[in-house]
Amino acid sequence: MKAVICKDSVLSVVEREPLRPGKGQLLVDVTRCGICGSDLHARHHADRVADLVEEFGYTGMMRSSQEVVFGHEFCGTVVDHGPKTRKRIKAGTPVVAVPFMRGGDGEIHLTGLSAHAPGAYAEQVVVEQSLAFPVPNGLPPELAALTEPMAVGWHAVRRGEVGKRTVAIVVGCGPIGLAVICMLKARGVRRVVASDFSAARRELALRCGADVVVDPAIDSPYKDLDQRGYLTSVPDTLGMALGGMEKLRRLPLPWEPIYRAAAAMGAEPSGPVVFECVGVPGVIDQIVASVPMATRVVVVGVCMEDDRIRPAMAINKEIDLRFAFAYTPLEYRDTLHLLADGKVDPAPLVTTTVGLGGVADAFEALGDAESHAKILIDPKSAVGSV
Repeated sequence: MKAVICKDSVLSVVEREPLRPGKGQLLVDVTRCGICGSDLHARHHADRVADLVEEFGYTGMMRSSQEVVFGHEFCGTVVDHGPKTRKRIKAGTPVVAVPFMRGGDGEIHLTGLSAHAPGAYAEQVVVEQSLAFPVPNGLPPELAALTEPMAVGWHAVRRGEVGKRTVAIVVGCGPIGLAVICMLKARGVRRVVASDFSAARRELALRCGADVVVDPAIDSPYKDLDQRGYLTSVPDTLGMALGGMEKLRRLPLPWEPIYRAAAAMGAEPSGPVVFECVGVPGVIDQIVASVPMATRVVVVGVCMEDDRIRPAMAINKEIDLRFAFAYTPLEYRDTLHLLADGKVDPAPLVTTTVGLGGVADAFEALGDAESHAKILIDPKSAVGSV
């Protein structure tokens, strides 16, 4: 079986032993697999990531010295079932799957990011049948393969608890930022502002549904928020509190019940929701310093370096800081159906497709934000360069 392995940061096409599914598992012919930003990070920062996740109990993350087959965003066709596995999903069925896999050591591993769970930069991949989902409505493989990154976007949007009338601001329009934009519009959010230095990615953001795009070198994605009713300074907040109390105390009724009722109906200050999708040191602190009072910030970008924020800034502005990672199996399933039902169109993310021989070149090409967003792998393709 041909596959692309990563060892000591070097990507190469090799011939590997055929995969054999275990109990409860399926063997899948890979149709398409996406190259994820996590793969780009893991290529050069594998040991640092492994050290980090060991701190919270997972010891199976790849190490740079190991041969690892990347690939956790994929779709394919079922070709075989493991021993004593019910054929709930029949051979020939196109599927996608949540990329977790029970390894031979009994531990659960991240498919494509562990030496114990080879991923889909290959002709075949093994998945857990319980985490596999048939692809409905004839969804094309190049879109079905995007279920995983779009599910990351869907989970982030749900973590943000964004209302339809809330202004949502997406900082960074790489693949995950674009996925967040798609999912915000699918949720019915009326105003989505997208910010990126790259003109090409701002164009992709518009194609994904952003209402406004901003070049942060020229303008701020947070401007004019005061005109939309958001409090942009401490004096504004204090003024609103004092003005509101002056009005309440003039009423010929007890003011406390009125205040409580108004608060229960959402009259207390709230801010926009900002999605940080860059993953570069300093961005979180910059956002906290720039946004209105009571803003909710959802961190989706994966920063591999140490970072610093000023807690006093966040405290004084009462910023709600949340972090989002991956998704639940239900969110993954729901994302697949959003794609298959045509409620979300992730096609603008895909900029080209290569064969296994073109993976190393694709990794280099993805460093140019003006040229590419999401590159897919077709193991049957002979395309060897981007």
